[in-house]
Amino acid sequence: MTTPAFGGPGGGAPGPGRSPGCHRAAFFDVDGTLLTVTSLFRFLAYDCAVRGTPESYVDAMANLTALKAAGASRVEANRAFYTAFAGRSVADLVTGGRRWFALERALGGLFDPRVLTMLRAHSASGDLVVLLSGSFPPCLEPIARLTGADVVVCTEPEVDGGRYTGRVAEPMVGRRKAVAAAAVAAGHGIDLADCFSYGDDVSDRAVLELTGCPVVVGDDPDLTERAGRLGWPRIPARGPAERPPLTLKAGIS
Repeated sequence: MTTPAFGGPGGGAPGPGRSPGCHRAAFFDVDGTLLTVTSLFRFLAYDCAVRGTPESYVDAMANLTALKAAGASRVEANRAFYTAFAGRSVADLVTGGRRWFALERALGGLFDPRVLTMLRAHSASGDLVVLLSGSFPPCLEPIARLTGADVVVCTEPEVDGGRYTGRVAEPMVGRRKAVAAAAVAAGHGIDLADCFSYGDDVSDRAVLELTGCPVVVGDDPDLTERAGRLGWPRIPARGPAERPPLTLKAGIS
């Protein structure tokens, strides 16, 4: 397993086995694209179950639903969601993230096998594999290690004294993903026209439009229409699949 580089839009150095002269990059959205779940939601459900406060998860999701109903943007909703981790130890959440990921893998079906196959093909070809996500390091670190991603650019909540404050300056969502992708490419001397990008939601459109080889994952209406009109490849949705809730019965102890 590689040790991925976490950081801002500059993306850090290439992972092990990658030379600074990588000629191409592949940018992957995570939730709903590489994964079949939304990592933040599943991790919070796990975390609340472990702490014996499952009602905290219900409250957080209700607040998120209310925000969206009131017209909050994706950026605003993402920023608000991280208040659920205010005061929490970063080290404890990193440990929890690894345990959560192990449980999700044991349940099966966490990754879309078609997208994971593409990621591994890019890695085997020597491409710089970049994860772009609105999720945060405790969720993404084990995902990046398993997949062998070289760089992770994600939402970085504010930290004070080793604890999350619950504040986020710039969530890694929407057009900010495109800005980050451009910065990673520039930092590695890569031409975006040679790059691939994978996304499942209209919020990924800016990144898809930025690269020469965009790939739509799933059935988002806007992206499906655009893929058909512009000739972009598309990996269709696999159909609904229910995952077990993360409860004590699912193996949390």
